[in-house]
Amino acid sequence: MSRAQLRPIIVEATETLRVAGVPSPRADAEQLAAHVLSVERSRLMLHPMIGIEQLDDYRKLVAQRAARIPLQHLTGQAVMGDIDLEVGPGVFIPRPETELLFAWALAHLEAVPHDRPPVVVDLCTGSGALALALAHARPDADVHAVEIDPDALRWARRNADIRIAAGDTPITLYDGDVTDPELLTGRDGQVDIVVANPPYIPEGADLAPEVLDHDPHRALFGGPDGLDVIRPMIPTIARLLRPGGGVAIEHDDTNGALLAKLLADDGRFAGIVEHPDLAGKPRFVAATRT
Repeated sequence: MSRAQLRPIIVEATETLRVAGVPSPRADAEQLAAHVLSVERSRLMLHPMIGIEQLDDYRKLVAQRAARIPLQHLTGQAVMGDIDLEVGPGVFIPRPETELLFAWALAHLEAVPHDRPPVVVDLCTGSGALALALAHARPDADVHAVEIDPDALRWARRNADIRIAAGDTPITLYDGDVTDPELLTGRDGQVDIVVANPPYIPEGADLAPEVLDHDPHRALFGGPDGLDVIRPMIPTIARLLRPGGGVAIEHDDTNGALLAKLLADDGRFAGIVEHPDLAGKPRFVAATRT
């Protein structure tokens, strides 16, 4: 089979993606090549040649990425913690920024007494990213995840089945509305950790084509100020958490101080801390149930 040198092909693809305005052209060119060759990106240069048929597939993928189709839709996968998740049209793509919220949750779980399984609730689970990553990292945890969008819930169930097949502890998925004041009433005062990556983008925000054209709008927009879903969640979170339980909520980078105030105004939270992302932008607020 005819073969070609991989390195100059990746350089060519990188330039194509750069001209198209893709934010990380080299990384995406390499990730697509790794996907076509079925290798890890870190081992890509151990495969200096690419078959002509693979090259045709690769160039088609690069053209799609240049059209601003999300990288994760082309590879079919996203990452959270130590697990891969299947994603595609109809479900929000987990972002690297949410890894910081995931790390916070793992650290907070360390403080839960070890004489019982810790109880975790993931609100607006989407693909199941946070819930499944936490269940993988803490197989002793009793993890519950809520999602209202039927398309996203199908992806979450698909990922949950994959993780069960891989040996992870099953999670419990709910078709539910996180703004419903009666949500999960059977868990009142029993939950150790609540995590949430809800729709939080203010309407009319300027978004990249990968987000605006491909992520479900229901998973993105949270009303005029981005807090329409978050506001009614707060009383429910306070009801679910046991004393000393923790919550972390991701938010738009314009809303850190306002979300912290909403938690403080509720009167049932202490230790309210605003956390930045790796770029230094406000990203999530954490607090403890008094």
